[in-house]
Amino acid sequence: TQTAKKIQQDSPDFKLLEAGRKALEIESQALDDMRKRLDSSFISLVNHLDQLVSQSRNLVITGIGKSGLVGTKIAATFSSIGLPTIFLHAAEASHGDLGVLKQNDTLLMISNSGETEELLKLLPAINRRKCTLIAMTGAPESTLGRRAQLVLDVSVQEEACSLNLVPTASTTATMAMGDALAMAPLAKRGFRPEDFAQFHPGGSLGRKLLTTVEDLMHSGNEIPTVP
Repeated sequence: TQTAKKIQQDSPDFKLLEAGRKALEIESQALDDMRKRLDSSFISLVNHLDQLVSQSRNLVITGIGKSGLVGTKIAATFSSIGLPTIFLHAAEASHGDLGVLKQNDTLLMISNSGETEELLKLLPAINRRKCTLIAMTGAPESTLGRRAQLVLDVSVQEEACSLNLVPTASTTATMAMGDALAMAPLAKRGFRPEDFAQFHPGGSLGRKLLTTVEDLMHSGNEIPTVP
């Protein structure tokens, strides 16, 4: 296998290597820029999510396209730390699935442009339910950003795509922000491995931390004996 040092700069392989490095560099810069932008709005949102846990209430996340795929991952991460989260597909919401959203619920909308048609169509119904609207967007001044009570800025200078078109750096930033939102409450609550295991009983960690001798041993008449 050729190492990076052995690849000649004038070879086609070197161009491929440089393209990969450039993509990683752009996405790394996007994350660093976002880290520096974190402010009091992040704290407010973390505290709001923590209140949902204490009140045993659900969080609903919605998005479409790549933002929707990222939203499903964020929902799974939140649920795995004890914040019950439902993902609502934005296109299906207006055809009956909006029923998962109850009065005074919290809805997190993900849209890089902040102008996603399928999301904006839901705003009147959200207002009627008096829901708390959170926007995770790359355009805080967009329609979605202006209508939301809490806004998280996940904007990037450029996509990792050479055409600056394919969602790459923007989706990475959005997913990373979801991870940041999940990790901050853990520090506040003093989350322990035992707590994590409660939501992962089928994994190796759950088996290691939750399985007791009583779960495995035979007792009473179940113990095989011989004279």
